[in-house]
Formats: sequence, C-alpha cells, structure tokens
Amino acid sequence: MTHAGTPRGATFTAMLVLSAWLHQAQAQTVLERIAAGGKLVIAHREVSIPFSYLDANKNPVGYAMDLCAKLADVVRQKTGAKKMEVEYVMVASNERLSTIEKGKADLECGSTTNNAERRQTVAFTIPHFITGARLLVRSGDTYERIEDLQGKTLVSTKGTTPLKAAEQANRERLLRINIVEAADNAQAIEMVEKGDADAFVMDDVLLYGLAANRPKTGKLKVVGKFLTTEPLAIMLSKNDPEFKKLVDEEMRRLIVSKEIIPIYNKWFLKPIPPKYTPLNMPVSYLLKDFWKYPTDVVPF
Repeated sequence: MTHAGTPRGATFTAMLVLSAWLHQAQAQTVLERIAAGGKLVIAHREVSIPFSYLDANKNPVGYAMDLCAKLADVVRQKTGAKKMEVEYVMVASNERLSTIEKGKADLECGSTTNNAERRQTVAFTIPHFITGARLLVRSGDTYERIEDLQGKTLVSTKGTTPLKAAEQANRERLLRINIVEAADNAQAIEMVEKGDADAFVMDDVLLYGLAANRPKTGKLKVVGKFLTTEPLAIMLSKNDPEFKKLVDEEMRRLIVSKEIIPIYNKWFLKPIPPKYTPLNMPVSYLLKDFWKYPTDVVPF
C-alpha cells in the first residue's frame, strides 16, 4: 500500500533508482574509488618475517610491504590522486582470504601462497618469492623428515598450505603424528621452544626469519626436504580486472627492469629489524627461472 497522494508508479520508479544506485556503489572499482578521493587499503601480517611484520615501533615493514608501496605509487599515478592515503589493516593467517574476498582490503601484502584452491575466491599477481614447507626443530633434536615425527606433535599455523600438506602426508602415510594448529607463527615457534610441540612445519623462509629473530638464537634449526612448493604472491580481488591489470603490469615492470632485485636484497641479504640479523638468502635458481618470463599463472 502506498501513502495517499503517492502514485504506485512513482514508488516503483524510486525503488528502481535506489536499486541501481546501490548496485553502482557496490560495483565501484578500486581505481574509481581512489579517483573519487578514497583510500587504498593494504592488509599486512604481524610476524611473517621478512615479508610483512611489525617493527619495534609497530609499523608494518617487509619485502612485500616495499613492493606494495611501489603498487600504491602506480595507483596514485593512474588515478591522478597524488594525495591518496594508504590505510593498513593487520590480518591473521586464517582471515587473509576473507578480508580480500569481502572487500575489506584492496591488497594483501605478505607471504600468501598462490594455489588453485585459493584462486576460486581471490586473485594473485606475479609471485615475488618461491619457497617450500620444511620443519623447524630444536637444535639438539635429531628429526630430519616428517616420517621421524611418528607419535610426536607437529604444529603449524591455522589456515596455511603447509598445515594442509602435513595433514595429507600424515593421513596418506599413516604416520600417527599429532598435528595441532597455532593461531599464528609466533605461537607455533613458542610451542617448539617450550617443548609443547616437537616441530613446526611452515615455509622455510619464514622459519629462517622467525628463528633468526628469537630472543635466544641458535636454539632452533630448519631441517628436511620441501614438503610443498609455495609461490608467494600479493593477493587481490578477482572481481576487479582493471585493478589487477595495473598491479600485474607494475609487478612485471619491477621484475623485468630488475628494480625488484635491490628490494629483495634489502630483506634477504642485509641485516633486517628487529634484531638486524641477515637471512643470507640470495635469489634462488627457481625464482630466477620464473622471473625470466614473469606471469601470474602458476602450475599449482
């Protein structure tokens, strides 16, 4: 029922206009929003050293953060929004995908693996690192392989691909490993240090970074062969092709021009905060080969 004096046709037309306006607002692209004065929202991690973590002043820093700063610059240039602000949002491992999928952030700049399962709901740009899952154990332990952990406790971070790989290996090989989930990398490494877990399975580069920045160094070691191959890439929405095209073009330019190399060296070869310990990890042959023909298409 309409109010007196209000034609039904006018009410219906108003509803259509409102519906169209709402649809247009929801469909606004990242570049349209920035051009209209909006912020670029970047999601980051707390302890994904050296990709994305907090320094002593609680500012987000890291290899992926530096790359995202380059992407932010190209967004400013493309939109003409020279005063574009960047808002940072910290995300846990298990909420990374939903943060991008729901539009709460435009880029997730960290250590996220680009794989087929995740590509069903989000998109990735060209990988900035290729790693694999290995084991972190106490220095005095003799574990070398996941098979050595039969009847032991293995921890990994909730919502990660190494956790799924360990669960699959445990199931298929009948290893009888007690696999537990940690809320984040910091909790997982503390469990190994305290003896609450015998090993921590995670991307080896993250394990090296975490171990190098513990209060007492030399107490932990990375062991074993790769359980997985992990192409790490910046994550973004799969529903904004214009924004993705811009991000892909800039990542490709950084790689082809080799502008990415000093950024890489800054975080993997030189001393980094908080303890200013170098990781001493030069660009791997696998990553060098991948960067010869940089693409967002990965065979995983």
